[in-house]
Amino acid sequence: MIRVLVAEDQAMVRQAIARLLNLEPDIRVVAEVGRGDEVLEAAHKTQPDVALLDIEMPGMSGLEALVQLRTALPDCRVLIVTTFSRVGYLQRAMASGASGFLLKDDPIETLTSAIHRAMAGERTVDPGLAAAALVEGASPLTAREREVLLHARRGLTNDEISNKLYLSTGTTRNYISVAMQKLGARSRTEAVKIAEEKGWL
Repeated sequence: MIRVLVAEDQAMVRQAIARLLNLEPDIRVVAEVGRGDEVLEAAHKTQPDVALLDIEMPGMSGLEALVQLRTALPDCRVLIVTTFSRVGYLQRAMASGASGFLLKDDPIETLTSAIHRAMAGERTVDPGLAAAALVEGASPLTAREREVLLHARRGLTNDEISNKLYLSTGTTRNYISVAMQKLGARSRTEAVKIAEEKGWL
Protein backbone atom coordinates (compact mmCIF):
# COMPACT_ATOMS: atom_id res chain seq x y z
CA MET A 1 0.00 0.00 0.00
CA ILE A 2 1.38 3.43 -0.97
CA ARG A 3 0.94 5.92 1.87
CA VAL A 4 0.29 9.49 0.72
CA LEU A 5 0.32 12.89 2.43
CA VAL A 6 -1.67 15.71 0.76
CA ALA A 7 -0.72 19.33 1.50
CA GLU A 8 -3.11 21.83 -0.09
CA ASP A 9 -4.50 25.01 1.44
CA GLN A 10 -7.89 24.88 -0.32
CA ALA A 11 -9.96 22.44 1.73
CA MET A 12 -12.31 21.45 -1.09
CA VAL A 13 -9.43 20.68 -3.46
CA ARG A 14 -7.50 18.81 -0.75
CA GLN A 15 -10.49 16.66 0.17
CA ALA A 16 -11.31 15.93 -3.47
CA ILE A 17 -7.76 14.78 -4.18
CA ALA A 18 -7.77 12.60 -1.06
CA ARG A 19 -11.09 10.97 -1.93
CA LEU A 20 -10.07 10.26 -5.51
CA LEU A 21 -6.75 8.77 -4.43
CA ASN A 22 -8.43 6.60 -1.81
CA LEU A 23 -10.45 4.98 -4.60
CA GLU A 24 -7.22 3.48 -5.90
CA PRO A 25 -6.71 -0.10 -4.63
CA ASP A 26 -3.07 0.42 -3.66
CA ILE A 27 -3.08 4.05 -2.42
CA ARG A 28 -4.13 5.37 0.99
CA VAL A 29 -4.07 9.02 2.05
CA VAL A 30 -2.67 8.97 5.57
CA ALA A 31 -2.46 12.73 6.21
CA GLU A 32 -4.04 15.97 4.98
CA VAL A 33 -2.70 19.41 5.90
CA GLY A 34 -3.62 22.92 4.82
CA ARG A 35 -0.39 24.72 5.71
CA GLY A 36 3.17 24.36 4.53
CA ASP A 37 4.55 24.56 8.06
CA GLU A 38 2.43 21.54 9.08
CA VAL A 39 3.93 19.22 6.47
CA LEU A 40 7.02 18.02 8.33
CA GLU A 41 5.23 17.25 11.61
CA ALA A 42 2.47 15.36 9.78
CA ALA A 43 5.07 13.43 7.79
CA HIS A 44 6.95 12.44 10.94
CA LYS A 45 3.72 11.17 12.48
CA THR A 46 2.38 9.24 9.49
CA GLN A 47 5.56 8.27 7.55
CA PRO A 48 4.14 8.69 4.01
CA ASP A 49 5.81 7.14 0.99
CA VAL A 50 4.78 10.09 -1.18
CA ALA A 51 3.92 13.71 -0.31
CA LEU A 52 1.85 15.86 -2.64
CA LEU A 53 2.63 19.53 -2.07
CA ASP A 54 0.94 22.64 -3.36
CA ILE A 55 3.32 25.60 -3.79
CA GLU A 56 1.53 28.60 -2.33
CA MET A 57 0.36 27.75 1.18
CA PRO A 58 0.23 29.74 4.41
CA GLY A 59 3.07 29.29 6.87
CA MET A 60 5.57 27.97 4.34
CA SER A 61 5.66 27.40 0.61
CA GLY A 62 5.55 23.91 -0.84
CA LEU A 63 9.07 24.44 -2.22
CA GLU A 64 10.36 25.18 1.29
CA ALA A 65 8.48 22.19 2.70
CA LEU A 66 10.01 20.06 -0.05
CA VAL A 67 13.52 20.94 1.12
CA GLN A 68 12.59 20.13 4.74
CA LEU A 69 11.08 16.79 3.77
CA ARG A 70 13.98 15.71 1.58
CA THR A 71 16.36 16.51 4.45
CA ALA A 72 14.39 14.97 7.32
CA LEU A 73 12.74 12.04 5.49
CA PRO A 74 14.83 11.30 2.40
CA ASP A 75 12.86 8.14 1.59
CA CYS A 76 9.65 10.16 1.14
CA ARG A 77 9.10 11.03 -2.51
CA VAL A 78 7.66 14.47 -3.19
CA LEU A 79 5.38 15.56 -6.03
CA ILE A 80 4.58 19.23 -6.53
CA VAL A 81 0.95 19.71 -7.62
CA THR A 82 0.17 23.33 -8.45
CA THR A 83 -1.82 25.77 -10.55
CA PHE A 84 1.36 27.75 -11.30
CA SER A 85 2.98 26.75 -14.56
CA ARG A 86 6.13 28.75 -13.86
CA VAL A 87 9.43 27.49 -15.19
CA GLY A 88 11.36 28.80 -12.20
CA TYR A 89 9.18 26.82 -9.79
CA LEU A 90 9.79 23.66 -11.83
CA GLN A 91 13.54 24.22 -11.88
CA ARG A 92 13.71 24.88 -8.14
CA ALA A 93 11.52 21.87 -7.34
CA MET A 94 13.55 19.44 -9.42
CA ALA A 95 16.85 20.86 -8.11
CA SER A 96 15.57 20.24 -4.57
CA GLY A 97 14.84 16.59 -5.29
CA ALA A 98 11.16 16.50 -6.28
CA SER A 99 9.99 13.34 -8.03
CA GLY A 100 7.55 15.27 -10.17
CA PHE A 101 5.90 18.55 -11.03
CA LEU A 102 2.24 18.40 -12.07
CA LEU A 103 -0.45 20.95 -12.79
CA LYS A 104 -3.89 20.82 -11.20
CA ASP A 105 -5.38 20.91 -14.70
CA ASP A 106 -4.02 17.40 -15.26
CA PRO A 107 -6.46 14.47 -14.88
CA ILE A 108 -6.35 12.35 -11.72
CA GLU A 109 -4.92 9.48 -13.78
CA THR A 110 -1.80 11.58 -14.36
CA LEU A 111 -1.43 12.04 -10.62
CA THR A 112 -1.88 8.36 -9.76
CA SER A 113 0.57 7.45 -12.51
CA ALA A 114 3.08 9.96 -11.12
CA ILE A 115 2.71 8.43 -7.64
CA HIS A 116 3.47 4.97 -9.00
CA ARG A 117 6.36 6.31 -11.07
CA ALA A 118 7.79 8.06 -8.02
CA MET A 119 7.70 4.79 -6.10
CA ALA A 120 9.61 3.21 -8.98
CA GLY A 121 12.27 5.91 -8.76
CA GLU A 122 11.09 7.75 -11.87
CA ARG A 123 10.21 11.41 -12.38
CA THR A 124 7.10 12.96 -13.92
CA VAL A 125 7.00 16.52 -15.27
CA ASP A 126 4.19 18.29 -17.10
CA PRO A 127 5.37 18.07 -20.74
CA GLY A 128 4.41 21.62 -21.69
CA LEU A 129 6.28 23.04 -18.75
CA ALA A 130 9.29 20.83 -19.41
CA ALA A 131 9.47 22.17 -22.97
CA ALA A 132 9.16 25.75 -21.72
CA ALA A 133 12.00 25.15 -19.25
CA LEU A 134 14.30 24.15 -22.10
CA VAL A 135 13.52 27.38 -23.94
CA GLU A 136 13.59 29.63 -20.87
CA GLY A 137 16.81 28.39 -19.33
CA ALA A 138 17.85 28.82 -15.71
CA SER A 139 17.28 31.89 -13.56
CA PRO A 140 19.89 34.59 -14.28
CA LEU A 141 19.71 35.82 -10.69
CA THR A 142 22.40 35.00 -8.17
CA ALA A 143 21.32 33.82 -4.71
CA ARG A 144 22.07 37.28 -3.26
CA GLU A 145 20.18 39.12 -6.01
CA ARG A 146 17.19 36.86 -5.42
CA GLU A 147 17.40 37.47 -1.66
CA VAL A 148 17.44 41.25 -2.18
CA LEU A 149 14.42 41.07 -4.51
CA LEU A 150 12.54 38.91 -2.00
CA HIS A 151 12.96 41.66 0.59
CA ALA A 152 12.02 44.30 -1.99
CA ARG A 153 8.83 42.32 -2.69
CA ARG A 154 7.93 42.70 0.98
CA GLY A 155 8.11 46.49 0.57
CA LEU A 156 11.39 47.07 2.40
CA THR A 157 13.44 50.15 1.50
CA ASN A 158 17.07 49.82 0.39
CA ASP A 159 18.21 50.88 3.86
CA GLU A 160 16.01 48.26 5.52
CA ILE A 161 17.24 45.55 3.14
CA SER A 162 20.83 46.59 3.85
CA ASN A 163 20.28 46.31 7.59
CA LYS A 164 18.67 42.87 7.30
CA LEU A 165 21.41 41.47 5.03
CA TYR A 166 24.34 43.33 6.66
CA LEU A 167 25.16 45.15 3.44
CA SER A 168 25.92 48.78 2.66
CA THR A 169 23.11 50.70 1.03
CA GLY A 170 25.28 51.16 -2.05
CA THR A 171 25.83 47.41 -2.35
CA THR A 172 22.10 46.77 -2.04
CA ARG A 173 21.44 49.35 -4.76
CA ASN A 174 24.00 47.60 -6.97
CA TYR A 175 22.34 44.20 -6.48
CA ILE A 176 18.96 45.67 -7.40
CA SER A 177 20.44 47.49 -10.41
CA VAL A 178 22.11 44.33 -11.73
CA ALA A 179 18.93 42.30 -11.19
CA MET A 180 16.95 44.93 -13.10
CA GLN A 181 19.41 44.76 -15.99
CA LYS A 182 19.30 40.97 -16.11
CA LEU A 183 15.49 40.96 -16.11
CA GLY A 184 15.09 43.86 -18.53
CA ALA A 185 13.16 45.82 -15.88
CA ARG A 186 12.86 49.60 -15.59
CA SER A 187 12.24 49.63 -11.84
CA ARG A 188 12.73 47.37 -8.88
CA THR A 189 8.95 46.86 -8.72
CA GLU A 190 8.98 45.63 -12.31
CA ALA A 191 12.00 43.43 -11.57
CA VAL A 192 10.10 41.79 -8.70
CA LYS A 193 7.04 41.30 -10.91
CA ILE A 194 9.06 39.70 -13.73
CA ALA A 195 10.94 37.41 -11.34
CA GLU A 196 7.65 36.37 -9.69
CA GLU A 197 6.03 35.58 -13.04
CA LYS A 198 9.01 33.42 -13.98
CA GLY A 199 8.89 31.61 -10.63
CA TRP A 200 12.38 32.78 -9.69
CA LEU A 201 11.36 34.23 -6.31
